[in-house]
Amino acid sequence: MHIRGDHAELVVGGRLDVRSAADARTVLHSAVDDGVGDLVLNLSELDSWDATGLGVIMGAHRRAGRCGRRLVLRDVPPQMQRLLVATRLHRILAIEGGIGVDTLPRV
Repeated sequence: MHIRGDHAELVVGGRLDVRSAADARTVLHSAVDDGVGDLVLNLSELDSWDATGLGVIMGAHRRAGRCGRRLVLRDVPPQMQRLLVATRLHRILAIEGGIGVDTLPRV
């Protein structure tokens, strides 16, 4: 897993899972705490995430809200879009462009 960027936009790549969760949490919390306005997470380079990785994203979302910021997901891969829809988290998280539930490919 790699994360690069600043307190306004981060690009998350690789696997966001139980092995990388602690490092990702540290970087995301620091970015939330050190910035103002929206924090954009560009997920275009993300290969996969598991429940722990999704928990890290939700934790950053909650922390951003407490700091008066908004966490915005950008370029969410289709596989992850399906997971967000299945868990109904697409209704809670800010997703740039939204998720077209009817246009998601079926697996």
